[in-house]
Amino acid sequence: QVQLIESGGGLVQAGGSLRLSCARSGRIFSSYAMGWFRQAPGKEREFVAVISWSGGSTNYADSVKVRFTISRDNAKNTVYLQMNSVKPEDTAVYYCAATPYYGSGSYYPQDYPYWGQGTKVPVSS
Repeated sequence: QVQLIESGGGLVQAGGSLRLSCARSGRIFSSYAMGWFRQAPGKEREFVAVISWSGGSTNYADSVKVRFTISRDNAKNTVYLQMNSVKPEDTAVYYCAATPYYGSGSYYPQDYPYWGQGTKVPVSS
């Protein structure tokens, strides 16, 4: 069973930075693409960023492009989301997810069978 545990969330001021981490345990991690999604109150879960199993390919939602960076350290079984220049509209619960089905990952939550419990990121204006 794959277990994903997010950490690093917390209150941040607009314009500030935060780094989220997602540690996994269980099955082989290096072969799974990893994604970050977020869900704001009253809204559907949305794609934020994805990284391929090798780390050689990344993609971002337009709303976070340039400001956020996804990376992974397979030796530490951890994926990161560096969030810079955060905005109040970035306020959400952030989830990491893993998929063995798509080497470069996917933009769609339904393509990820494994999810973390989420970490809250409130951004104050």
